Amino acid sequence: MSTHKILVIDDSKVIRMRVKDMLPEGNFDIIEAKDGLEGFNLIRTENPNLIMLDFLLPKMSGWEVYQQIQKEQKFRSIPLVLMSGRKEEVTDKITEPFEYFSFVEKPFDREQLVDAIRDAMLKAKRQPQGTAEISQPPSSFTTADTSALTSEIELLKLKIAKLEKESEQMKKQFNQLVGFIKQKLR
Repeated sequence: MSTHKILVIDDSKVIRMRVKDMLPEGNFDIIEAKDGLEGFNLIRTENPNLIMLDFLLPKMSGWEVYQQIQKEQKFRSIPLVLMSGRKEEVTDKITEPFEYFSFVEKPFDREQLVDAIRDAMLKAKRQPQGTAEISQPPSSFTTADTSALTSEIELLKLKIAKLEKESEQMKKQFNQLVGFIKQKLR
């Protein structure tokens, strides 16, 4: 029996199936919802470990689902990946940088999806744990601040590692191209 549940809320069956196919093999169940209302009901009943949420949905929009998630601490702590074909639809409602969830623009590939999931998992840990909102910024660093900064540093380290890998690949390709040109010039 699977121990992790991933909820994919999207009105497009093609996207739901594509997400399902792109996810790495693992010990989890994929739960699908075709509209926002069904998706929010599944959030409440299934207690997913990750939510993949389309922003434009029938019956209850992704924006409305997001607002409902933000109202309850137990839902805010679930890693969330928002998906949309147009980023400006999201940024019209929620300003960047996206602090507590990850965003992936459609169409996306497997690597972008996995990166978004990792990012969402790190950001979910930064959610304030209390139910009351903090009206004033703290005057000194707290444990939560340190934890948030540590999470951000880990995220930056992942990005740096990815960039270094891409840089090495580009160097290899460049050297191959130079070798090919030299060979043709002989």
